[in-house]
Amino acid sequence: MDIWLNQVDKSSPTPLYEQLYHEMKEAIIRGDLEVGTKLPSKRQLSEFLAISQTTIELAYGQLVAEGFIKAVARSGYYVEQVEELAYVDETRMEHEQSESLKHVYSIDFNSGRIDTSAFPFNQWRKYAKEVLDETSRDLLLLGHPQGDVELRQEIASYLYSSRGVRCTAQQVVIGSGTEQLMPLLIRLLGKQSVFAIENPGYPMTHHIFDNNDRKTLAVPVDEDGMQVAELDKKPANVAYVTPSHQFPTGAILSASRRVQLLNWASAKEGRYIIEDDYDSEFRYVGKPIPSLQGMDQRERVIYISTFSKSLMPSLRIAYFVLPMHLLQAYRQTFPYYSSTVPRLDQHVLAQFMRDGHFSKHLNRMRKLYRKKLEKLTQALDAYKPTVQISGEQAGMHIVLTIDSESSDSELVELAKQQDIRVYALSDYHHPTENIPSNPQVLIGFGGFEEEAFGPAIEALMKAWHIKKA
Repeated sequence: MDIWLNQVDKSSPTPLYEQLYHEMKEAIIRGDLEVGTKLPSKRQLSEFLAISQTTIELAYGQLVAEGFIKAVARSGYYVEQVEELAYVDETRMEHEQSESLKHVYSIDFNSGRIDTSAFPFNQWRKYAKEVLDETSRDLLLLGHPQGDVELRQEIASYLYSSRGVRCTAQQVVIGSGTEQLMPLLIRLLGKQSVFAIENPGYPMTHHIFDNNDRKTLAVPVDEDGMQVAELDKKPANVAYVTPSHQFPTGAILSASRRVQLLNWASAKEGRYIIEDDYDSEFRYVGKPIPSLQGMDQRERVIYISTFSKSLMPSLRIAYFVLPMHLLQAYRQTFPYYSSTVPRLDQHVLAQFMRDGHFSKHLNRMRKLYRKKLEKLTQALDAYKPTVQISGEQAGMHIVLTIDSESSDSELVELAKQQDIRVYALSDYHHPTENIPSNPQVLIGFGGFEEEAFGPAIEALMKAWHIKKA
């Protein structure tokens, strides 16, 4: 027994039966105790370790429950067959875990960050308290599978007034993020569908199509958005676009391209456009461009959006708007689907929107982000023409094109060496073709304080060895 069993430590705070259980379990996993080995009786092991038989019984009982040993009547306990576990070097595992911990950069131009300091906590807290009142007991039960009608009504009203989207509450489906809703749309549109996606484009969207075994075809993007003439050459029947502020280039789909895209969708039966209205809330130049859905006369556009940037990423509320003729198909395809968003959160957001706080918050944030963008571009102006800016008409990120012999990946690495994080545009190409000759990087500005842009840009340019003009 002493070959595979260490003495239990009676001074340890860990109960004796737990110590014994772990010792024997590890011995079985390591193979020190082979399959079929008869274990010492409770009396024998009790005498050997100088502990009570009750302690032995508890340890054996746990091992039996987990399938490591079996009890045979009037015979004793025997080691069971356990599938071999892959060996893991603990020192290597610890190293890999430490490597996987996300490094916090001193300067991070992450495009997904928002300004949390301006969030209307007082108003949100008020509705959160109200929703926890006993009169709201019905919110503890499951609601409508498409989401609570009160929130869907508020979303429909907001979309019409701000984006020109024409829909009723019954066309709105609420879910916990676009990454949760997109697979539903993919399944709804059928296995035979082929999806045209923007190149460069958002990697998560590409992975969603890939993970759902759907064929995708990359369509190039230029300064006017997706090139519809190239789309015409592809055997795709669904086009996924981000027309309001294309990710990552920041391009806005031009009016003529919008018409071309809608005409493409109308040309053949079974064609659709998924309009991801990414960053539409934050436009800084001119009037907001109407949504494709609002221009659509043939029910070919499926509109999808989220509250991640307009309110907070952690809220996890997104939605899509289906054409009426797809609504019945959706309900038949997902008859047992329940909304993945807690009803309490839905109710708080619905009241927040109903009383006008959402619109006020958007107006306030639009002004705030416009100021930040101005500060950022002012800091970058000193480095023109070596550094050129694009994509600044909307959204919370811009693209820098650098006159440099280095690649964008090399520029990213140079920045990393100074503890600065920027994002190479080539990482968003799929496949990696048609990459511009001059390196381009994406930088976000939403999470910065206004006074931080000057020092941050100066540090970045120093890392790239770029001097002021």
